[in-house]
Amino acid sequence: MVPVGMLLAGAAALATGLLPWPAFEELTDRTVPVLGFVVAMSLVTELVDDAGLFRAVTDRLAALGRGRVRLLWLLVIALATVSTVFLSLDTTAVLVTPVVVLLAVHARIPPLPFALTTIWLANTASLLLPVSNLTNLLAQGRLGLSPAGFAALVWAPALAGVLLPLALLWLAFRKELRGRYSPQPAHRVRDQVLLYASAGLMLLLLPALVSGIPVYIPAAAAAGVLLALFLWRRRSTLRWSMVPWRPLMLTVGLFMVVETLHANGLAKALAGVAGSGDSLPALLQLAGLGAGAANAVNNLPAYLALEPVGGSPLRLAALLIGVNFGPLVTPGRRWRHCSGTNACARSTSRSAGAASRWPDWSPSSSPSRWQSRRCGWSTACPETLRPDHCDVRRQGRLQPSPRLRHAGRSARAPRYYLRCPGSRRPSPYCRLPAWG
Repeated sequence: MVPVGMLLAGAAALATGLLPWPAFEELTDRTVPVLGFVVAMSLVTELVDDAGLFRAVTDRLAALGRGRVRLLWLLVIALATVSTVFLSLDTTAVLVTPVVVLLAVHARIPPLPFALTTIWLANTASLLLPVSNLTNLLAQGRLGLSPAGFAALVWAPALAGVLLPLALLWLAFRKELRGRYSPQPAHRVRDQVLLYASAGLMLLLLPALVSGIPVYIPAAAAAGVLLALFLWRRRSTLRWSMVPWRPLMLTVGLFMVVETLHANGLAKALAGVAGSGDSLPALLQLAGLGAGAANAVNNLPAYLALEPVGGSPLRLAALLIGVNFGPLVTPGRRWRHCSGTNACARSTSRSAGAASRWPDWSPSSSPSRWQSRRCGWSTACPETLRPDHCDVRRQGRLQPSPRLRHAGRSARAPRYYLRCPGSRRPSPYCRLPAWG
C-alpha cells in the first residue's frame, strides 16, 4: 500500500494546489525520460536473465576460476562492478547476487564473502556513470554533463568506493577465500537463439548507454528487440509483472511529494544544516547529511530533498557520494527491489539488531555436519519486503519456512522455491538446494 499511498499523496498535492502546476510541468519534463529508462532497463534485465545470460556468465566464471576460490572471487568482483556501472545497482542486487550465491553454494565454498561483495558493490560501485544509479541520472540532468564529463567529475571517489569495500572484505574473509573448489557442470541452455541474441544485444547496448545519446533511447530500443524475440521464441515468459509497477508508483509519488515540499520552503529549511561553499568541511557536511538521510529513509528521497542545496558540481558530487555510499549502514535501501534475492545479509541482520548466526561453512565442511540453528539466508518478497528464513537441521536438509513451498523432488537434490504471498509464480531467484 505504500507505493499507492505515495502516488495518491502526490496527486492530492497537485489537485489541491500545494504543488503548483508550472512546477509539476517542469518536474514532468525532467523525470519522464528518466522513468522511461528505468522501465526499459527493467524489461531488458528481466528478459536477459530469463534467456539465461547471467547463469551462462557465472558458469564461465566458474570455469575461468580454475578451481581457486581467490581467483573466482576476483572474477565475481569484475562481474559485479561491470553490472553495477553499466546496468545499475538494481540489476546487481536483484539478478547478479542470486546466481553468484548459488554458484558458491553448488561449489561448496563460503557464500557469505561472495554475497557481500555483490551487495556492497551494488551500492558503492554505482557512482561512476549516470546509468549506474537513478540519483546519478537526476544529477546529470541538473549538471548538463555528458557521461564522459560526469565520469571525469566523480572518477576518484568512484574508484575509492570500489577499492575500500574490497579491502575490508579481504581483511574480514581472507581465510574463507583460500583453498580450491571442484569444477561445476554448466547449466543447460534452454534456447541458444535467445541466449546468443541477448548476449549480442547487451554488447551493443553497453557502449550506447555511454555514447552521449539520451539513455532512454537505446534502452527502449533494446527492450523492444528483446520483446519481439521473446514473442517469437518464448511467448509464455512475457507477463505484466515484468514492469516494475510498484517501484514506479513509489518513485512518481516521491517526485511529486518532495517537489511539493520544495514549493513550500523545504530547501530554505535545509540550507542551514547543509552548509554552503565548496570547501572541504562544507562538502563533508553535505555528504554526511546525505548519508544520514539515505540511511533514515532511502537514497532517492534523500537526494531529491537535498538537491537544491547542491548549488555547484562539487556539492552535487559530494551529495551523490553521501546518498550512494552511505546506505550500507542500515538495511532499508538494501532490501529495495530485492524480490527474492538470496542475499546472505549478515550485515543487514546485525544492523537491524537480529541475532542471526551463520553456520561454519568452510570448503572442507559438509552441510550434513551443520548444527541446528537459525540460518542467515534471507529472502524478501516484493509483496511484503519482509525477510523469510530457513532452518538448517542436523540431517543437512533445508526446512522450508511457511513461505517456502516444495516445488519438486528428485533422488539427489530436492529443491525449494520461494512463493511470495499473492503470487502464483515461484520466484526463480529463491531456489535453495536441499542437501541430503
